[in-house]
Amino acid sequence: MIIKIITLISHLSFGKLYVLSDVMYFFIYKVAGYRKAVVRRNLATSFPEKGKDELREIERDFYHWLCDYFMETIKLLTISFDEFKEHFEMRNIDLITNAVDGGQDVSVFLGHYGNWEWSSAVGQFYPETHKHILSGLIYHPLRNDTFDELMLRARSAMGGKCIRKKDILRELVACKRSNTPYLFGYVFDQSPKWENIHLWLDFMNHDTPVFTGAERLSRKYNDVVLFLHYERPERGRYVATFETVTTNTKDVAEYDVTRQCFKLLEDDIRRQPYLYLWSHNRWKRTREGWEEWKSRQSRRWREVKK
Repeated sequence: MIIKIITLISHLSFGKLYVLSDVMYFFIYKVAGYRKAVVRRNLATSFPEKGKDELREIERDFYHWLCDYFMETIKLLTISFDEFKEHFEMRNIDLITNAVDGGQDVSVFLGHYGNWEWSSAVGQFYPETHKHILSGLIYHPLRNDTFDELMLRARSAMGGKCIRKKDILRELVACKRSNTPYLFGYVFDQSPKWENIHLWLDFMNHDTPVFTGAERLSRKYNDVVLFLHYERPERGRYVATFETVTTNTKDVAEYDVTRQCFKLLEDDIRRQPYLYLWSHNRWKRTREGWEEWKSRQSRRWREVKK
């Protein structure tokens, strides 16, 4: 029932959806204060040079955008591509087609920045000669089954393939065996579990644990690695631009791809800070906590050996 109602809402024009977004903003921000403590802590520690008034402005802009993000995402359920192109522009598509023409596949790194869900439409922007490229977005299932189904429908509405994180290696092998050229998008700025931490970076003024799995897979198959920038010139319009990180991962030192992509993401955030997902508890894991976790694991291993 919820999905049917949301699908009906998605038929509304962008103007009407943004009116609903403004109403949602009032209740989520003004009334409920959804994750306000997390947002304020993240903003204050990421921008220590900014004053309280400036931080509050970013905070308000963020909540406005977050509500817009939800409405823009459900719009994917029913929007035509012709209408979609009026609101979304993708630049440097030739970086993808040139890679495939040269016999390589593509890994795209993108953050929780801008409406990253709209990038699932990348296959619609390929020229007719390259419609055979498989375009997939790696995702982590949501805990709520209803909203997980809703997001899967939205992400696949433009022809993209949604691939669970745990299934990506199987999908890569299948593509290689069938000689299917691919582009896989990795949202790379999530918080890893303790056992998946292999690298710490200085990101947004924080000592940050990061995933390195996307880089390892890119290296394994020597994919061309691209980063996807986002801009929002105005409400209801995004510009996404691909930038080459490397065309040969073998020429790049280990973890440098990940380091460079986090640097590019930070540059984007500092240009338009409200477009980042500040409500995510991104820095909940600390290096001290990681060291404690490793010590506990070491003790357990010694006890098992006994």
